Amino acid sequence: MKHTREEMEVFFAFLSERYERRSIMITSNLVFSEWERIFKDAMTTAAAIDRIVHHSVVLEVKTERSYREYHAELNLQAEAALLSQPAIKKKRKPAHDAEITPP
Repeated sequence: MKHTREEMEVFFAFLSERYERRSIMITSNLVFSEWERIFKDAMTTAAAIDRIVHHSVVLEVKTERSYREYHAELNLQAEAALLSQPAIKKKRKPAHDAEITPP
């Protein structure tokens, strides 16, 4: 998403405020070398990354396809399997053909 410089300054201020005080979890589909697209300038980007990675655990997930893509395909396969099953129809007698037993 495109954000204004002011929005990124608020995000940087948030990171700075939380730095060494509280935990924060960030997910991104951008590698750190592409974060200048977020913060708009190299100095702010470097400062943000410095605060994020200090005292942190960075998990990098490298897959050939995304988690969402994989699960979307599983859902489509499950739906196709359900649709390919023959419909089970119960035979019901119309109410006027129902047996009536005397009391």
